Amino acid sequence: MGSKILTRGIGAGLVLALATPAFAQTTDETSDDTGLSDIIVTATRRDSNLQTTAIAITAVDQTIIQQASPDNIGDLASFVPNFSAAKITGFNAASFAMRGVGQNNIIVYYEPSVLVTVDDFVMPSVQTQLLDTFDVQQVEVLRGPQGTLFGKNADGGAVTVKTKRPDLANFGAELRLTAGSFKSYSGNASVNIPIIKDKLALRLVGGYEYSDGFMRNGACYGPVGTFLTTPPALPATTAKFVGQSGCGDGRRVGGTDVFNLRAKLLWEPSDNFDALLQYEMIRDSSETPATVNETPVNGGGRFFLFDALNVGSRGNPNSDPIKNGGVSNRQDGLMRMQDGHVVNVDGVYLNMNVDVGMGTFTSITGWRSQRSRLPSTYTGQAPVAADGSVLSLFDATRDDDRKTWQQELRFASDLGGAFDFVAGGFYQRDNVDFCVNQLLGFLDLTGGPLPFGAWNDSPYLLCNAQKAKSTAVFAEGTFKVNDKISLTAGGRYTWERKTWRGRQQVFIPQLGGGFDPSITINRPLDASVYKYTAGVVTVRASDNEPTYRFSASYKASDDTFLYATYSHGFKGGGFNDQIGGFGPFGADLAAFANAAAATKPEKADSYEAGIKTQFLDNRARLNVTGFWVDYSDLQKQIVVPITVNGQPNQVTRFFNAASARVKGLEVEATLIPTDGLTLRGVLGYQDAKYLKYETPIPAGYDLSTAPLDRAPKWQWSVDGTYSTPISGNLKVAFNANVSYVGRNLFTQSIADARDNTFLRARTLLNASITLADLDDKYSLRLVGKNLTDERYETASQVVGGLWTFTLYGPPRYFGVEAGAKF
Repeated sequence: MGSKILTRGIGAGLVLALATPAFAQTTDETSDDTGLSDIIVTATRRDSNLQTTAIAITAVDQTIIQQASPDNIGDLASFVPNFSAAKITGFNAASFAMRGVGQNNIIVYYEPSVLVTVDDFVMPSVQTQLLDTFDVQQVEVLRGPQGTLFGKNADGGAVTVKTKRPDLANFGAELRLTAGSFKSYSGNASVNIPIIKDKLALRLVGGYEYSDGFMRNGACYGPVGTFLTTPPALPATTAKFVGQSGCGDGRRVGGTDVFNLRAKLLWEPSDNFDALLQYEMIRDSSETPATVNETPVNGGGRFFLFDALNVGSRGNPNSDPIKNGGVSNRQDGLMRMQDGHVVNVDGVYLNMNVDVGMGTFTSITGWRSQRSRLPSTYTGQAPVAADGSVLSLFDATRDDDRKTWQQELRFASDLGGAFDFVAGGFYQRDNVDFCVNQLLGFLDLTGGPLPFGAWNDSPYLLCNAQKAKSTAVFAEGTFKVNDKISLTAGGRYTWERKTWRGRQQVFIPQLGGGFDPSITINRPLDASVYKYTAGVVTVRASDNEPTYRFSASYKASDDTFLYATYSHGFKGGGFNDQIGGFGPFGADLAAFANAAAATKPEKADSYEAGIKTQFLDNRARLNVTGFWVDYSDLQKQIVVPITVNGQPNQVTRFFNAASARVKGLEVEATLIPTDGLTLRGVLGYQDAKYLKYETPIPAGYDLSTAPLDRAPKWQWSVDGTYSTPISGNLKVAFNANVSYVGRNLFTQSIADARDNTFLRARTLLNASITLADLDDKYSLRLVGKNLTDERYETASQVVGGLWTFTLYGPPRYFGVEAGAKF
């Protein structure tokens, strides 16, 4: 199984519930006797029935995935109560939020609020958390703090993915081919080879996906710089843009180009030992996402680029936004935008289990290397001169090399009595080397040329690096008071150690500490803080935090289960990879180091109660959860205004600036009213409010009246599938689902509440028709997505005092899928 950055990849998928409250580990949700099947989950690190597990869990089986034909997590997340999945503005990266906390930035050192694990390996980067569904065996989505048993701590929730294991007994193969709108096509295949029957087997999974993209490079621009009262003496490379106007070439942009491979070798020499060795490879060269400039028209001077300089056009607000994308495609100045958003991953993982009779020892070892090269046009504007050259108003490429090593060892007891426990230790080492290169052509229009050339042609480099270690010990035990009542208590203690090295933003000739025009580099990471040490400061952070959980459950009858839980979780503090921008190089390094200090941990206290029921002769299931979460020391991204060359600019800072309270309700239901028909529904409600939110820089800004970002009040989905045999050995299945996500804040402006960016409420309709044989060996599926052709944002960000830019979701899509199993 591989992972994918924008749409599909291959292998282990981050699969979330499509209007279903549960995941069947080895069976479909409907059984042969037309009733609902038992659902086996592993949220407690041992097999248990979902309906008698005292945790709020949402999951999904492969049947639902196939009917939905998901491209990425954005297709499915709205069907999980109070879970929001979007993309980070300008990137093909996951932006997950759950119960009022989440991530909407690409900062490489930022700890995610929603933990993602694949085969028990903690995914370290949001850039690779949008995963494919082809090779999935089981997924569990755990809502609320999960700091006791799962990897690193997360205060929002956790998504755990299990990929398909090799079959030791049978040879098998599977093939899936897809073609659809936007000139998209993909192929996924797997083959299972028993090498030594019942002892050793190999499974190979691979896939490729390509798409031209649904956005158009059609953004209009100009006249550039005509509103300047006293135009500076522009260099020739920039002056040629003054007075220019026009529009992009209109070609499709934002396409997909991904190849993934995963090889798995399973060895079971005896009944009490197994070892699974895996190799993962991803080669993603998908195109740069095209953003849309949505800076408010006539902003009253709030947006310097467009109100003061008139350097671009916001386009006609009545026109189709997917035709107004803007990408500069700069291939010079260390940008290499035509190469796309390149993400290459290699990983090796070893999972082992030893059954010693009184329990099972489990070891998870993994090593993963990720190399990202992410050039983007942030403004959604790309003015072009008469000679075809491009003005980069604000282009940047964020490049990083990341290496992660993890070891977990745990023991799950099987004592055969009233008490059982899970205990173990966890260690992860995560090293990141990062550089961002910016081409800031808009500064030519404000302050004139640099001493050595134009801003539009001069790479401006900000580099830093981090070495992080996380160590934890944990234990959780459950005591059955009697056949109806159980009590659970667990705790974890975590030691976080981080070392950050950074250098203030410099031009290439300044890398040596002075000014040396002979210095040349070929890519941003050639300017790494490890290679050029002049002006580099070192900052360290250390956090020791406990987390714990207490739960009580009551089995009122065979079909009714009640539980209540209190849990305390935290999200580790983090450094900011953007600190150091626009500062005088070498000036006051002590002040720079102080500004670069990491945030403190973010903490959550969660109270939860739920009821899980089955009725109507096992044809109906209804699970309801109510929760209350108090967050303290919330880590908030704050855009701090600064002045560059006498003109307004901004820099991103992070502070523990807020506390909040989120209350909500989560309802999940499944019904089989008649043979062949399955109906599912999900409802999420959350009341999210700040208790306090005041910015320390600049001091005195009270932002507590704004809504929490990524916390829609209402979210629901309704899904239905009807399957019936037809002539011969064939059957047909019809699936349709409608999902709704309420309006929610994406980013908040500290300068003016009018500049806050929101994702509008959206209702999406998807459907599919499947023709297959009764044994599901062959299938042909017609798929339609966003059938009402709705335009909706998936991310939108304000850059304080400069502009606002937005990513949009796909328009109406039609596709056909053909599958075969041998």
